[in-house]
Amino acid sequence: MTGDRVPRSLPERSKPGRMFDRVGRGRPVPGNSVTLLHDSPKALEAMLALIDSAQRWIHFDNYIFRDDATGRRFADALIARAEAGVAVRVLSDWLGSFGTGRRFWNRMRAAGVEVRLFGPPRLRSPLTFLSRNHRKMVIADGAHAITGGICIGDEWAGGADGESLAWRDCAVRIDGPAATVLDQAFARVWSVAGAGLPPEEQLTDVAPAGDAKVRVLAGEPGLSRMARMTALVLAGAVSRVWITDAYMVAPLSIAEAMADAARDGVDVRLLVPGSSDLPFIRNLTRTGYRALLAAGVRIFEWNGPMLHAKTTVTDGTWARIGSTNLNWSGLLGNWELDVVVEDPEVAAEMEMVFRRDLELSAEVLSRPVRAPEALKRLLPPALTIGRPEAGGVAHAPRRRERNQRRLVTLRAVLTSARRALFGTAALILMAMGVVAFLAPRITGLVLGVASLVLALLALRGALRGDPELPGLE
Repeated sequence: MTGDRVPRSLPERSKPGRMFDRVGRGRPVPGNSVTLLHDSPKALEAMLALIDSAQRWIHFDNYIFRDDATGRRFADALIARAEAGVAVRVLSDWLGSFGTGRRFWNRMRAAGVEVRLFGPPRLRSPLTFLSRNHRKMVIADGAHAITGGICIGDEWAGGADGESLAWRDCAVRIDGPAATVLDQAFARVWSVAGAGLPPEEQLTDVAPAGDAKVRVLAGEPGLSRMARMTALVLAGAVSRVWITDAYMVAPLSIAEAMADAARDGVDVRLLVPGSSDLPFIRNLTRTGYRALLAAGVRIFEWNGPMLHAKTTVTDGTWARIGSTNLNWSGLLGNWELDVVVEDPEVAAEMEMVFRRDLELSAEVLSRPVRAPEALKRLLPPALTIGRPEAGGVAHAPRRRERNQRRLVTLRAVLTSARRALFGTAALILMAMGVVAFLAPRITGLVLGVASLVLALLALRGALRGDPELPGLE
């Protein structure tokens, strides 16, 4: 037909490559050396070594920076480089490091370290408090970087006496041009928390250091880059997708993508904590098991110390390591940072680590419910935990873990996960109802004041126009 445009053949990169470019908002950067750090204590030592090696500047960003033995080691290392004339800039999240006292930060500031806390609560822009800086990275001289899911605290270092095992987590060291892209991601979030970096601390050209291609996914509030990337990877997987996640409450689109891939014959495996520092999130994760199992997804619960890693390995060629949990907060609300390594050797090592983790995990299985034949068709199958392929890891929880676990019973089983969640909600609502009946005037006064405050904040936002959400220009 006249006027019709004949499509031209597109270059190879535009086939699957351009899809990833558009979704991740960045092309793969070639010429990098990549080292996996899948042992948390050794990863912390690698971070300290990277700090000690810096000659010009250190850009340090971590969601949690505790004032404990591990945190003080890092503070001492940063102070030493600052006293040696290296420019040191430290960024931590206000909420993530809530328990870290002012004296800890002031000691670093007194030595010349510039310290900023991201996102303290502000009455004039309360919605910004919902978006946390959940990133974890350290960059030396713009050419060497470590990023992943590891925070700065004794949980990741383990007990010096061996009584408490280190949390299971993962990070990656990158040397080469991709480290510069990570440094640019730091510059972006640093500028949100205050004045930007000086020009002399922003490299634009770094010599190649290896053969690996690395794609940097710098997640920002509202952009959902990792959500779209995960759905795209699941849609395009050919043989296998193995996912490790600490706090997974997957949105429906990602859960459906997992199920669709499994139905199509892809080996989809999900590794999540068997016990968690946030048991409520663990129970939310379990409520989604049945639909995934019915589609053919294999689910495993880790039996060792807290599983905090966030990784994906696909088809033996594509590996993701980062800070993003597969839940609404990580995928849509927070500042996150992940890297995708397109290298068969790195992917093979990731698969080896995943298989090793499964040996210390128990598979979640489904079985027909015990009931009369007429009811079996109506009732969902019961869920049980299989036996681990190897013995579990003996773990002595720290006091912080023990205190958090007392909030929710550890005896909750798969078949009662929904009951635990809705039962808690029922008790809270019942308590509120009793208080309302016994003290209606006080209840009415509290609700009235809260309503007026929210109304004033809403009116202020309406008069000012768009709310101040970081990252939404």
